[in-house]
Formats: sequence, C-alpha cells, structure tokens
Amino acid sequence: MSPQAKAASKGSTADGAPPQALLDLLAARGPSGYESAPAAVWREAAGAFARVSSDVLGTAVARVPARTGAKKRERRLIVVGHIDEIGLIVTHIDDDGYLWFRNVGGWDAQILVGQRVLIDTRVGPLTGVVGKKPIHLLRDEDVKKVAEIRDLHIDIGARDGAQAREQVRVGDVAVIDALPAQLQNGRLTARALDNRVGAFVALESARLVAAQGGAPWELVAVAAAQEETTLGGARTSAFALEPAAAIVVDVTHATDAPGIEVKEVGKHELGSGPVLNRGSTFDQRLFELLAQTAEAEGIAFTIEASGRASGTDADAVQLSRGGVPTALVSVPLRYMHSPVELVQLEDVHACARLIAAAAMRLEAQTLLSP
Repeated sequence: MSPQAKAASKGSTADGAPPQALLDLLAARGPSGYESAPAAVWREAAGAFARVSSDVLGTAVARVPARTGAKKRERRLIVVGHIDEIGLIVTHIDDDGYLWFRNVGGWDAQILVGQRVLIDTRVGPLTGVVGKKPIHLLRDEDVKKVAEIRDLHIDIGARDGAQAREQVRVGDVAVIDALPAQLQNGRLTARALDNRVGAFVALESARLVAAQGGAPWELVAVAAAQEETTLGGARTSAFALEPAAAIVVDVTHATDAPGIEVKEVGKHELGSGPVLNRGSTFDQRLFELLAQTAEAEGIAFTIEASGRASGTDADAVQLSRGGVPTALVSVPLRYMHSPVELVQLEDVHACARLIAAAAMRLEAQTLLSP
C-alpha cells in the first residue's frame, strides 16, 4: 500500500490536516455517470479494511462483517454518500472550434462565467475556458441580463472545428479546474465537497466500525453514483443490498453565510456538528438512535426539519422494496454547487464518529427491522 493510502486508512492526520483519502477524492473528476475516477480512489482506501465491490452503474460498496458472535439472523445497515459531482457535458462542436454544452446537475450559470475547466477526452484531460460575449460588446438592454448556460461556450484554443473534433467528442464531460485548499481554523474549500465529503464519511464510519471488530449488524458503506441526476446509484444499491436500515450522508446549507434565513432552514453553523434530519420521509426511531448516541458520546449536533422529499439519496433508499427505515445526516457546507464549497473538518469527522457509534448500538434497536 502506498504511504498516501496508509494515511487515508487512518482518517484525519495528527496535525489536523485533511485526510489524504478526502483530498484524493476531491481531486478526482467524476460528474454523474462518469464517476469511475473517484470511485477507484474510494475503493482503494476501503480495501484496507473491508470487502469491496462495484455494480454496473459505478456505485462502490465496502462491506464490514458483523462482529464475531452476532446473532445468526444478520441484519444490515447501509451508510450511503454519493460519489458523483455536478459538471458539464459537450453537446455540439461548431466549425470555429468552440464547444457548446449543457449542465450535468444543478448550476448557477453566473458561477461558470470565466472559469477554467478540465474536459475528460479519449486522449486525456484537456484544459478549456468558459467564455461569453464581453460586457463591452453587449447592447445596453443586455448588460443587466443574467447569462444562461446556452449563452456560454468552452474555448480550448482550437484553430477550427476540425482540430477541436480531433480532440473532443460530443458527450465528453468537464468539471471546473479547482483543487482543494485548506483554510484557517480547520476549514477546507474545494469543488465536489457535495458530496465526496458524504462518500468519505461513509468510508470513515465503516473504517471506525472495522477497527472495533465490527458492529452487531453488518455495515455496508456505499459510494453511490448518479445522485445529482437520477438518484440511480442509491436506488439500485438499496434494492440489491436489502438493508434493515439506512443512513444517508449528504451536505446541507451552513447558515452562518450572509443572506441565509435561519427561520426557514434552521441554524446549522460551521463547527456545530452533524445535522440530523427530521421529517415526513425519515424514520423517527433511527433519528432517536442517532440523537441519543450523539448525546451519549458528547457529539454536538443540530436538527433540520423537512416537510417534503429531501432531494437526496434518502428519497430513493427509503422507498426501496417494501420500504427501508432511513435517516439523513448532513454536513454543514457553504457555497453549495460552486467551485469554492467550504466545510469545517471537525464536522466531517464528527459525522463519521456519530454513525460508527450508532452502528455499535444497533443490537437493542429491534424496532428497526421486521
């Protein structure tokens, strides 16, 4: 195993720097449907302590067996974090060599203007820039108009369409070229924190359980594909794994950024710990297990309420087969769906510790399974 993989298998580093596994996940490029690179990073790290596999959609799975002496009728807890990210997909290459594109997942088009991107092509990554008509050339009535994705193009520096088509094909995908950066006070900024951070929490919670010799139930960490577009990876893996319970890990809006109304979304500041979700689609018994575990372990947390579908993989998991008791644990995050998403590392690790500790307490929670 490489020194980087060894460090990754140990979670956070002694000096508080981001774990190498998380940095490697964030550096890998993988929009929905094209997640093979980050999934490979995830599988390599998981292979240090779990039995690893993949499915046809590209979802990666890491199994930690129940501890020795567990009841013969084995139950299974899955911990799901999606491995894909938002991106761009090339739809047309014009005769002047410009690439036209559509979004993969939800974008604010204003964020894309002037960004440098990396396009994954059959000959390797290719750098381009997102361009639009300069403000100097806009008509007065157009200056204040919000740009739309259809108004933007990618310039790869090609001489003409023929050269561009030699390098890029319709259907190639791109992400913004932005590597992770550590900020002061234990904060990390990067593209794809939504939701490589959730995939990392699933991985790390499984590692913590494995280090204790397993939980009363089998724990299966899932790095789900295609959340940003179809919830497909969560849907198929929940069906295949037939869990007795599920914990989905995603991000939610940190409310200490300017302009966010806490009366609408609750108060979830950076450093306030995991966000436990309550609402019509979540299992209340599983919520209570997580809340009671957090209190017993001295892990700070906040609560987020939802009166409808959550917009996360939890929506697919809880409806699998005859229904799955499902909880949602979120990491507070600033600037969602941008190249500068930002989290507090202690919140990330607290989520993993909480889920691992809850998994160790499942034996008495008989109501979570038929």
